Amino acid sequence: MNKTVIVDYDAGNLRSVANMLTFLNVPFLITSDKDEILNAQRIIFPGQGHFAQAMNNLDKKGLIPVIKECSNKNVPFLGICIGLQILFEKSEEAPNVDGLGIFKGEVKKFTSGKIPQIGWNKVSTTCNNSFIPEDYFYFVNSYYVVPEDENIISSYCDYNGKFCSSVEKGNITAVQFHPEKSSNAGLEFFRNWLCK
Repeated sequence: MNKTVIVDYDAGNLRSVANMLTFLNVPFLITSDKDEILNAQRIIFPGQGHFAQAMNNLDKKGLIPVIKECSNKNVPFLGICIGLQILFEKSEEAPNVDGLGIFKGEVKKFTSGKIPQIGWNKVSTTCNNSFIPEDYFYFVNSYYVVPEDENIISSYCDYNGKFCSSVEKGNITAVQFHPEKSSNAGLEFFRNWLCK
């Protein structure tokens, strides 16, 4: 069976992701079990909430080394929202908390406009993109990632200035928007990613 695992670290938007996979008739497992995650054929790392809380929850469940190991395997890995942000080294949301450091760079807070950004925004892809249709996606975010290596950026969005809305490198795809809440564009995104 094609085992897709949704990582449960008490900081995720698990049910919406599960509903999307159910709609697409994709078998999946929601778990925090280390062996299940390490043996998955696909990994979805969802998120919603505070940077520090997400990292603390991962630490309590002993999942920090697991996620780092998975990021180095040849297994499709999808990070969503805070699941993108904690892949980086640090965040202005929690200056004293280390991120996973899988990518070099930091997470910064929007400085203009209504914060958080809530609603639909147009995503413009780069040549590094493999999965994202150029379309409107649903966002809920006060922070955005600033990768040190701009070559990993797979899309940009504009919210009172251009910001990185997704990254892609090797087996890792991570997005700031919520594809599981993005209607037809989200469906197309998931179908593309699941075919990898």
